[in-house]
Amino acid sequence: MAEHSFDIVSKVDMQELSNAITQAEREIETRFDFKGTKTSFTLEKTDLVVVSDDEYKLKNVVDILQSKMMKRGVPIKNMEFGKVEGASMGTVRQKVKLKQGIEQDSSKKINILIRDSKIKVKSQIQGDSIRVTGKSLDDLQAVIALLRGADLQLDLQFTNFK
Repeated sequence: MAEHSFDIVSKVDMQELSNAITQAEREIETRFDFKGTKTSFTLEKTDLVVVSDDEYKLKNVVDILQSKMMKRGVPIKNMEFGKVEGASMGTVRQKVKLKQGIEQDSSKKINILIRDSKIKVKSQIQGDSIRVTGKSLDDLQAVIALLRGADLQLDLQFTNFK
């Protein structure tokens, strides 16, 4: 009987994130409460820097961005917010780290969760992803349901289903 498998990954689609940032910038330009403010987003490799006039406006800007991200299907669980710092010209900035891939600690927790569930599958860590193999497609779908129901600190995607 053939072995079936899938990969568990955690990635942020950078193109969709860029689109969400563009939409958020457009909304901020048209909103009355943000007229004349120095609000901006800067996307670096794995970081997003949000700048605004004060902490209250910064919080609102982040809320707008998160709503646009959710509409575009970009996971907001993969955002790790840094502390709010003072920036030039009386503004404040916040760095947001975008988590790409599953860290080693999270991989171990997911492996233990799968093993403790007594579902007849094998899981192995492969870099920043996890490969789950089993003989039954129903078992693999049970693992997916188990992980979706688990309260993990990052958003998981299930790819490469064979």
